Amino acid sequence: MSEITELDPEDKKIITLARSVRARNGVAEGAAVRDETGRTYTAGSVSLESLRLSALQTAVAMAVASGAKGLEAAAVVTEAETPAEADLAAVRDLGGAGTPLLLAGPDGALRSRTEAR
Repeated sequence: MSEITELDPEDKKIITLARSVRARNGVAEGAAVRDETGRTYTAGSVSLESLRLSALQTAVAMAVASGAKGLEAAAVVTEAETPAEADLAAVRDLGGAGTPLLLAGPDGALRSRTEAR
């Protein structure tokens, strides 16, 4: 398992933002994405009776709604050990194949780096 200190500063930033939104909102997951211009979007998981979105799906939707045309990277902070297929699909849809998805635990420690394919 890699420590957050071994990451590129911009990747460290999106993990920190994802971790912050998870803690601030008291949700199961926090996510952040960086678009092609360097702007970041953060979100927590959405759990309504009529709508369920992972934190990463919500962050990608926020980026799209704000006019992003692509992604440079995505991060999710969660208890899960592996990224969800739906999250990989959302990253791939906006970022294209090869966009990195960083999965970190609640402590900010990087668990995996997966490229959307």
